[in-house]
Amino acid sequence: MLISRNLGRAINEQIGNEFGAHMQYLSIAAHFRQRQLTLLSKLFFAQAEEEKQHAMKFVQYMLDTKADLQIPAIAAPKPMFASAEEAAQAALTWEQEVTRQITGLMDIAVKDNDYMSQSFLQWFIDEQLEEVVKMDRLLSVIRTSGEKNLLMVEAYLVHIEKAH
Repeated sequence: MLISRNLGRAINEQIGNEFGAHMQYLSIAAHFRQRQLTLLSKLFFAQAEEEKQHAMKFVQYMLDTKADLQIPAIAAPKPMFASAEEAAQAALTWEQEVTRQITGLMDIAVKDNDYMSQSFLQWFIDEQLEEVVKMDRLLSVIRTSGEKNLLMVEAYLVHIEKAH
């Protein structure tokens, strides 16, 4: 095993967190799809796929380092949201929590003088900044537009997509 047992346990937990995020984003995507908000739905389906890929990166890292991989059970996602704002706030809160979790993994790797894991985790830290900013901006646009003007949010997403 190339990583400490402590870091291995924490990464196993993070695998569950990433799969949990995947499920929560699927739930949010379905919420927006049921409301015929196609681009918001598309955004969250893409976010769900990204979270699944993050979980798989952790799984592969555990296998590559010959650590004790134990994929945990995950809780059911929140199935309903009262508003677009509530859904976007849930996404932002989730990303902020994941940022805290990833930082905790890095803290363990630093304490263990595990430079290989620090290098691996740095990608996730960089990714989290992007994700928090994205969800914070989305929440701001939803709040500015208001629940009755969500087509303006859809237009914003078209604009963002064209800009990239």
